[in-house]
Amino acid sequence: MKTLPLGHSGIDVSELCLGILPFGTKVDRETCFAILDAYYEAGGRFIDTANNYSKWHAGGVGTESETVLGEWMRARGNRDELVIATKVGFNRDDIGPSLSQETIEKESAGSLKRLQTDWVDLYYAHADIRADPLEETLGAFNKLVVSGAARAIGCSNYLAWRIAEARDLSKSRGWASYCCVQQRHTYLRPRPGASFGPQRSSNEDLLDYCREHEDFRLLAYSPLLNGAYTRSDREVPAQYTGAQTDERLATLRRIASDVRATANQVVYAWMLAGSPQTIPLTAPTTLEQLKENLAALEVKLSDEQVAELTAAGNP
Repeated sequence: MKTLPLGHSGIDVSELCLGILPFGTKVDRETCFAILDAYYEAGGRFIDTANNYSKWHAGGVGTESETVLGEWMRARGNRDELVIATKVGFNRDDIGPSLSQETIEKESAGSLKRLQTDWVDLYYAHADIRADPLEETLGAFNKLVVSGAARAIGCSNYLAWRIAEARDLSKSRGWASYCCVQQRHTYLRPRPGASFGPQRSSNEDLLDYCREHEDFRLLAYSPLLNGAYTRSDREVPAQYTGAQTDERLATLRRIASDVRATANQVVYAWMLAGSPQTIPLTAPTTLEQLKENLAALEVKLSDEQVAELTAAGNP
């Protein structure tokens, strides 16, 4: 598996990141280990979790995903080979949304304990919690980087202007700054005014910011819309329905047929070949899903196909 630079962090990461949100809750321990092993054997080294995954699944508290990853790394003895990302901000129900210095210090220590490691490679602000001063949040993150508890910091569910504000503030203080954003991003475009609750979707402002700042990387979560591109039993979410949806879906499926790939695989290939180049998160719950997603890395789109996919449905 190829690697790509993670913004200005100096860290190279796998071009397909393994998201393990349902591990330890929806996905049992044996299957978790099998998926992690298969991803590792395919050359994957970039794994994404959070301090609240996944509190919304049946019986979940929010510590399960980090815990099972820590157990797998200990069993395999491979921590030094991996790039591990986790998050703070949305948090578990016993804490509530917060990016205060106290929360960041306490939760980072808890994540390290569950992950059975002395450091994380990438630590995200999981949300833009505006009740907490940005300077306090960034100062707390900088202390983690200085101490070695985190190698780099990123943000998630941020608007472009808030990313710019945060990075400017960090620069003015000589602090570590956000090197990437992980955002809801997929091939279909959200309709104007669509709401995702506390989550933020990519929009043209964010995409343009990432194009103009080569030291800043975009990562995509929920890129496959929970199977809506390929499964007849999964509808396209209402936030993505609109005048351009049918044309974009038709273009996606035609090009997928032309290159003998699934629509899911073409979505991944388009992200990796497009502008801004985007690292997709894959979140399989079975080995079969992982196999399909890994095969996307073999799909080669021409410049013309990338341009056609991007332009489809434009006014």
